[in-house]
Amino acid sequence: MRSPRFWVVVLLLLSASLLLHLRGDVDRVPPSQPLSNLPETIGDWSSTDIALDPAVLEVLGKGVFLNRLYSPVSSGVMSASPLAAPAPGDEKSGPIGLFIGYFPTQRTGQAIHSPQNCLPGAGWTFESKGVTDLIDPSGKQYRVGEYLISDGKTHQEVLYWYRSHGRSIANDYAAKFYMLADSIRYNRTDAALIRVITPVQTGEDAHDAHLRAVAFADTMVPLLPPYIPD
Repeated sequence: MRSPRFWVVVLLLLSASLLLHLRGDVDRVPPSQPLSNLPETIGDWSSTDIALDPAVLEVLGKGVFLNRLYSPVSSGVMSASPLAAPAPGDEKSGPIGLFIGYFPTQRTGQAIHSPQNCLPGAGWTFESKGVTDLIDPSGKQYRVGEYLISDGKTHQEVLYWYRSHGRSIANDYAAKFYMLADSIRYNRTDAALIRVITPVQTGEDAHDAHLRAVAFADTMVPLLPPYIPD
């Protein structure tokens, strides 16, 4: 004779199968504003859009992408040389590269490409890695990945993280776990990759580049919900 626990398990399995069948293969995608509407001026930085190469877009897949260079408003013009020497003691004097890739669905095999795979393919090596916390004006903390990369001649400070339904996720594997869990719980697989990158300029300490990237990200993160749905 079967135990009550057995029939509970069977019932749960049947219910889960029915739920997935009724949902089908189409995700629920909340409405959002186009990434191109993200403010061109953020804090002390003003931007210009940088077109992505068609070959890069083909690799990235079916998503919506924003690729911009933000330069200090006080400079008056976009920096012609991202390696120009910063003003002494001014960690905000350098340019910031912002890339956002938003994928409304990852159900059909479409997956977000991790910078840990893409950057080495472009000739960059990781010299250090870790995590850092961003803090928005409300005091909410966001944990993001932090990396110092080099191509043998120059160094860049990189912050990157995944944004998924209001979460900021620093780890690639954790991002995949949440995607699978939310596909079952909410019928959503939408997520975004956000990358902030700034050069360690001539005469500049790497810590100043870190402060610049964090200052920009702290200001930018609260602006994201209309473009990347919670």
